[in-house]
Amino acid sequence: MTRPETRTETSPEAGQGGLAFAFRHCEELVREGDPDRYFATLFAPAAFRPHLFALAAFSLSIARVREAASNPMAGEIRLQWWRDALQGEARGDVRANPVAAALEDAIVTRRLGRQPFVDLIDARVFDLYDDPMPRVNDLEGYCGETASSLIRLSGLVLADGAEPGGAAAAGHAGVAYGITGLLRALPWHARQGQVYLPGDLLRQNGVTREDIVSGRGGPGLVRTCAELRALARRHLAACEAARTTIAPAARPAFLPTALVEPYLAAMERSGYDPLNSVIEIPRWRRLWRLWRAARTGR
Repeated sequence: MTRPETRTETSPEAGQGGLAFAFRHCEELVREGDPDRYFATLFAPAAFRPHLFALAAFSLSIARVREAASNPMAGEIRLQWWRDALQGEARGDVRANPVAAALEDAIVTRRLGRQPFVDLIDARVFDLYDDPMPRVNDLEGYCGETASSLIRLSGLVLADGAEPGGAAAAGHAGVAYGITGLLRALPWHARQGQVYLPGDLLRQNGVTREDIVSGRGGPGLVRTCAELRALARRHLAACEAARTTIAPAARPAFLPTALVEPYLAAMERSGYDPLNSVIEIPRWRRLWRLWRAARTGR
């Protein structure tokens, strides 16, 4: 297997010590906190990786606000700081935050719109509270504003100013990837009192929030997770059907979706327990799947 190149090149601006540090910080943050996206990014052209890592580090930082905040109001304040930073209204030197500095360079250099980043922040307000996800459509919308948006923005970076196409494909890819990630994280979220599973599906299957956060589970939860895996696969198939609309330069943005099916299949093995099973894939297999997807474009 050909190993992905690990050398990182930065834009000319990154020659300045502060920005170079910011890019390194983002890369390390993604490597430790989101290894699947880190490995996928290594298959993208080296010149674009610093900004791709900046986008991923921003997304990861926003996703971790609940962990860092002592209560929902403190989390709201942190998210507002990011909104202000994106809109040029934050107090103090935003560049002192390495993720914000790297993200600002990505937005300016790659001519990205700021609204998708604000929309991602707004979607993550849900994370701060313990309310269940109301409906399947709300779950799809949440994944669209977070995972799909990150794929679309990454495609824009890779296209370097050209139209990357594949907007619908990015939408479907992100929903498939997001649902899969939430199913994998279900045991951890349940212990934190968070329920991302749609309330309409839970009611249909006779599952209550207490069944999940107490660890009780049951057949209804198993059925709910099976229905969500089927939903993820439908979105994955829709992404595949729209693959011809994606510009070749933007295809590395979709590489993380190569890991969706293996993760879903692992959840269907004998003995799988939605609230207790840890779903992992050996690192060599993840790299092989990413390498194959990078080589074949699918």
